[in-house]
Amino acid sequence: MPEINRSINSLGSGFAAFLTPPPEDVIRFTVGQPDFRTPEPVVDAAKLALDSGLHGYTRSQGSIELCKAVANHLQKYDVSYSHEDVLIAPGCKQALLYAMMVCLNPEDEVLLLAPAWPSYDAMLKLVHAKPVHVKVHRHDYHPDFEAIEQAITPKTKAIILNSPNNPTGAVYFPDEIKRIVNIAQRHDLWIFDDMIYADLVYSDHPYLSPASLPQGKNRTVTIGGWSKIWAMTGWRLGWIAGPGVVMEGVKTCQANSASHVPTFLMPPAEVALSLIEEPRQMFQDFEKRRRVFHELLSEIPGLKAPMPEGAFYILVDISETGMDDITFANRLLEEARVQVIPGSLMPHGENLVRMSYATSIENITEGCKRIRKWLELIMP
Repeated sequence: MPEINRSINSLGSGFAAFLTPPPEDVIRFTVGQPDFRTPEPVVDAAKLALDSGLHGYTRSQGSIELCKAVANHLQKYDVSYSHEDVLIAPGCKQALLYAMMVCLNPEDEVLLLAPAWPSYDAMLKLVHAKPVHVKVHRHDYHPDFEAIEQAITPKTKAIILNSPNNPTGAVYFPDEIKRIVNIAQRHDLWIFDDMIYADLVYSDHPYLSPASLPQGKNRTVTIGGWSKIWAMTGWRLGWIAGPGVVMEGVKTCQANSASHVPTFLMPPAEVALSLIEEPRQMFQDFEKRRRVFHELLSEIPGLKAPMPEGAFYILVDISETGMDDITFANRLLEEARVQVIPGSLMPHGENLVRMSYATSIENITEGCKRIRKWLELIMP
C-alpha cells in the first residue's frame, strides 16, 4: 500500500474527543452551537428553493444577490467591500482555509492569540505554515502586546484575530484592534479576521473590524458566516471578503475544489441576513445565560473566570482545585455527570476549562449545582 501524507498524523483532532454526545444523564457544556432552531423563514425559503428547482450548478462565487446581501451586512460594521470581493464558502473553516492557501507560503509563521481555537493550528499546518501561539493575559484574556512584538520574526506573515473569542469570551477593545493593525502595518502582515461571533457582543465596547480602519483594509481578510446568530451550524455556509488580489485567488481555490455551496441554500441565506427579531431574541437569551452562568460559577470555591464579553463561552481557571484540567474534566464527567472541554487541548490553555452556555438556563443551573456539590465533596 502506498504511504499517506505523514503530516496528517500531526494535526490532531482538536476538541473532537470531548464533543461526542454523552449519555442522556450528562449536562453538556461542550458544544459551540446554538440550541435554537433555525428561524422558520429561513427553513421555508430553503424548501421553496428546492421546490422551485434550484438543483443545478451556479456561479462559483455565490449568487450575485447573496454576495450583495453580505456586502450590505458588513456595512453595519463600517466594512466596505464590493460584492465582487465577496465569496460564499462551505462554512467559515473552508473560507479561512482559502485565505491561508492564498496568502501564505510554506514555513510562513502566523500568530495565534492563545489559547486559540484548535482548528486554526491544524489548518495552518495543512498549508505547511507554522502556527506561533502568543499567550494572552490570563486575568482577562486580552492581547499581551509585549508578547506579540517578541513573537514576530522575519518569517511572520499573518495574525489571526477572533473577537469575540472562542474559547475565551473576550471582546478586544477598539484601541487593541488599532494597535494590532499598527503592528501589522509596521511588519507588513496579513490579518485574518474571524468575525463569526461579531453579533454576540455583551460588553460596552463593540466589535471593531480591522478592515474598517484605513491602515487595515488592504491587509485584512474578513471571514464570517451563518452558524451562530442564525443557528445554522449544519448548513455549512460562510463568507470571505477582502482585497481584490486576495479574492481572485480565493475564487480560484473554490472553483477548483468545492465549486460552490449548494444552490438551493443561497436564497435562505439571503433571507437570514434580512431577519431582525429572531437574532435579537437569540442574543437576549445568550446574554441572560451569560449572567446566570457567571454568577453561579463565581459562587463555587476553586473556580475563577472573568465575565465573558461576547460569544457563548466561559473559560474557567480551575488551578485552585489542585487538579490539572484533563483530570478535572474527566473526573467531572465520571463523578458529577457534567461535560466540559479541558484547556490543555490548546497551547497556553493549561489549568483552564471551556464551558459553553449554548444551552438552557435549566441545564446551566443544574450543571453548576452538580459541579459545586462535587467539588465540596472532594476538595479539602
